[in-house]
Amino acid sequence: MSDTREVISSGNDLAAMAAVDAGCRFFGGYPITPSSEVMHTISDLLPRAGGAAIQMEDEIGGIAAAIGAAMSGVRSMTATSGPGISLKAENLGLAQMAEVPLVVVNVMRGGPSTGLPTRVAQGDVAQAKNPSHGDYKSITLCAGNLAECYTETVRAFNLADRFMQPVIVLLDETIGHMHAKAVIPTAEAVKAGIKPRRTFDGDPKDYRPYDVPQDEPAILNPMFKGYRYHFTGLHHDADGFPTEEKETCRKLIDRLFRKVDEHRDEIESNEEYMLDDADILLIGYGSASLAIKEAIGRLRAEGIKAGMFRPITLWPSPEERLYELGQKFDKVLSIELNQGQYLEEIQRAMGRKDIQKLTKTNGRPFSPQDIIDKVKEVF
Repeated sequence: MSDTREVISSGNDLAAMAAVDAGCRFFGGYPITPSSEVMHTISDLLPRAGGAAIQMEDEIGGIAAAIGAAMSGVRSMTATSGPGISLKAENLGLAQMAEVPLVVVNVMRGGPSTGLPTRVAQGDVAQAKNPSHGDYKSITLCAGNLAECYTETVRAFNLADRFMQPVIVLLDETIGHMHAKAVIPTAEAVKAGIKPRRTFDGDPKDYRPYDVPQDEPAILNPMFKGYRYHFTGLHHDADGFPTEEKETCRKLIDRLFRKVDEHRDEIESNEEYMLDDADILLIGYGSASLAIKEAIGRLRAEGIKAGMFRPITLWPSPEERLYELGQKFDKVLSIELNQGQYLEEIQRAMGRKDIQKLTKTNGRPFSPQDIIDKVKEVF
């Protein structure tokens, strides 16, 4: 029996399906273009699976409710677009500090402010790295095709429970509203791969949720189950109680970094397309990568050997692989539907400032010809 299935769907609908198949049982959100279909679909699916979806009064209420549900032990999600992330930012910081697992789907559009609500952009890449103030490590995944709208959402839930923090899944308007065939895992295969969060099963009086090794996340037992601790956004001790003791505070923030940085092998995911014999390296992500692949085929038909590196995990960035590629390729072109938000990370990781760029911020997607013309212009 096959562990995959073929469906005809949109990216937004696939993200909603993935959440339910991955065990999500609560959704709190508020409609916003171009992500509204995620909420519309999951509100239909969740009650059939024994879950609940609530449209709150605004984006702030949506993530607050989702955090509360996650504290009760269920897998929880919210979905929005760029302006909604801005409103959710404070509570994203709370979830980072208290170490609450949560999945946030962000279907990107143009900004800043209300920008281009009905058009495509990749305007939230830099925001996804640090959507709230303070020091922490974001985990951000970016779907590059319809199937990944499903598989990356599933992966986000497993990563959220593994690292006990919010995980952002970036889609964009093009891929969110694209409607076509996708080959995705069966619901049974997804269920078999679910990795639930760790719990403490000892004597409740010995329970100290934040008393963990410096490279590991907190162990938060579901509330209302007899294991008590303090829940706060302040710097806190091993029991969760607020503290300003300098060494405790230092170790807490250090651990929020190390629990991600020292386990990048569990988080990083990339695609390398026709790089083995390439002379030109194209770097892109999300829906832009679809145009890049088509452009590579046409360029190679003309004898121009181009290949693509696509980060699927944007944050933490694949800095080591980017450095290696920067040593291998003299000709590098970064392609983004923004003014170059990931270009800065590519330059940092490669240690180079001579990276060429192709950007677009008028709400229209790249065509393969856009990319072909730029390659011929700069190389």
